[in-house]
Amino acid sequence: MSLRRLLGAATAVVILGGFAPAPATAAPALPAGDTRVPAAPSAQDPATLDPAALWKGTPDGFASLPGHGLPGTTGGQAGKIVTATTIAQLQEFASAPEPLVIFIDGSLHAAQYVKIPVAANKSLIGVGAGAEVVNAGFKLINVSNVIFRNFTVRDSYIPGDWDGKRPDNDRDGIQLDTSHHVWVDHMKFERMGDGLIDTRKDSDFLTYSWNVFADNNKALGVGWSANAVTRMTIHHNWIRNTTQRNFSLDNTAAAHVYNNYLQDIGQYGMMGRNAAKVVLEGNYFTAVQDPIVAKDPGTEVVNRDNIFNSTRGRKDNVGSAFDPAAFYPYQEDDAARIPDLVSAGAGPRTNNAALTTAEITVALDGTGDFGSLQAAIGSIPAGNTQPRTITVKPGTYREVVNVWADRPNLTIQGATANPADVVITYDTPSNGAKFFGGTWGAVGSATMTISATDTTVRNLTVENAYDEAANGNSQALAVRSVADRVVFDGTRFLGNQDTYLADTAGRDATARTYLKNCYIEGDVDFLYGRGTAVFDRCTIHSVDRGSDTNNGYIVAPSTKNSNPYGFLITNSTLTSDAAPGTVSLGRPWFASSDPDAHPMAVIRDSVLGNHIAVQGWADMGGHVWTEGRFAEYRNTGPGAFINEFHPQLSDADAARFTKEAFLGGWTPAGLR
Repeated sequence: MSLRRLLGAATAVVILGGFAPAPATAAPALPAGDTRVPAAPSAQDPATLDPAALWKGTPDGFASLPGHGLPGTTGGQAGKIVTATTIAQLQEFASAPEPLVIFIDGSLHAAQYVKIPVAANKSLIGVGAGAEVVNAGFKLINVSNVIFRNFTVRDSYIPGDWDGKRPDNDRDGIQLDTSHHVWVDHMKFERMGDGLIDTRKDSDFLTYSWNVFADNNKALGVGWSANAVTRMTIHHNWIRNTTQRNFSLDNTAAAHVYNNYLQDIGQYGMMGRNAAKVVLEGNYFTAVQDPIVAKDPGTEVVNRDNIFNSTRGRKDNVGSAFDPAAFYPYQEDDAARIPDLVSAGAGPRTNNAALTTAEITVALDGTGDFGSLQAAIGSIPAGNTQPRTITVKPGTYREVVNVWADRPNLTIQGATANPADVVITYDTPSNGAKFFGGTWGAVGSATMTISATDTTVRNLTVENAYDEAANGNSQALAVRSVADRVVFDGTRFLGNQDTYLADTAGRDATARTYLKNCYIEGDVDFLYGRGTAVFDRCTIHSVDRGSDTNNGYIVAPSTKNSNPYGFLITNSTLTSDAAPGTVSLGRPWFASSDPDAHPMAVIRDSVLGNHIAVQGWADMGGHVWTEGRFAEYRNTGPGAFINEFHPQLSDADAARFTKEAFLGGWTPAGLR
């Protein structure tokens, strides 16, 4: 069974709410022979949670309110029940002029992507095991009174178009233009070509509740209008492994965003733009950069009762926005309970089966389980303990990759023995401007970030393709490793300044990385950081900057003073096309954010090319090189000088600075 089918299959219980005759909440008669009923409600304790308790018969929030000539959102309650088992049937029913309750039964695949027009007064309800719509989305243009519940919309991703910028890519999960009274509830949206939901052009009276939005670059955008019209409620959604628009709320008259769980977000979290009025309360943010942003002077964002875990950047709180309780009653859950509550209750009743396969394939040609490496990582359950392997087939994958801290025990490998066959590339510079203010910084520039323990990357290339010649010098990381016990085996790192950052999760944290048989190139401090890193049998190539005197520095450790082990380069080869004597072995980085740094590096048993300077180590930032803990031992080649500028270990000291000592009792596979 393919992974996509596996993820879409589970036992079904359908909740038939939202299309019963108002105001009753009982469901209409089920199709003949179908005896399924919702389970009885239970207490909302995540340890014993019955998801049926979280299902409502009618919408809450703004979708429940009267306006624009409607008493609220009732969907197709006035019409008959029909069942769609093919995309063609779904297209026919969704566009019908009369009210309908449309049961989606089974996995409905579109051979070519189609955005299905939906007419007014429709309820689209998943029923049966694995109800889903694959390689298709929905379009609501100037319609009203529509309900989506209990099915998955997935997999219209165009492999290679991670940014969603191709002219032919308008592959949203749901697109709303100038529509009102729409309720999206207990749905799952994942791996779409463009946005998961695009709410556009003065749409109004909307509620998005208990949905899963996952494994996509763009999650949820609202706006595309100069008018501050949209009123919407966004609650108890699980937004995970996405990058941008989580939500992006532009010119909303009133956006009430409460009790959502944002987990593992690549860029910004919740954002208000232009004249948006937003109330954010009781949400839980974990591993999110810039979790709350009020972008513009006219934006009002109320930030209250939210919890921030492993986040950094902006947490704006500007203006008074509005009072949600003045519009409708609601009950806010304690934000501390949101991760358990939402992860247990969000999404369809039948499509939340955990991934159990240990082998996942990524390919650009449609032969893999996924077309994106980041989507494959997102398919692995948080807190995973089972070893998993993602095999990436040959091709160039333009995407930013995060191996999140809550997904350990992962191997990412190229499908061939040649790392040049699989290239992960992006081009963010450290000094690149965020559109909402500030710059990405070194950490935000990394093409690949490893935050999970026991991660192995082998037989592929990671590149930061930022063009210094065209755009000027900047830090631009290919790889940042943060976690402990990370292995790079046969991996190529391509960049210029600051190619590889061996980082830690905090000043006092320990993070050991073992790099074996790797090729790493750069030109300024391109191996740097406060982590412990062993470079074993690697080729370390200094890019020629065209200078006759200074073509850069190889290492810039910022090791903590209490850590005896920083960088070890052993059994390796240092190469360059630069002029002889113009590359320094390294310099000490006393980072301003870490006053306890005491940089440490040893280069031993390696071949040093003639590019290495006679004065092997350089000063940095007002600190002389002798303030660092630098040493060499038994190197050979034309750059292996022995003089006062190349301090040598004694044989006795060399016995203390071995691979095994640096790795501190951890014996990664392949260590010898």
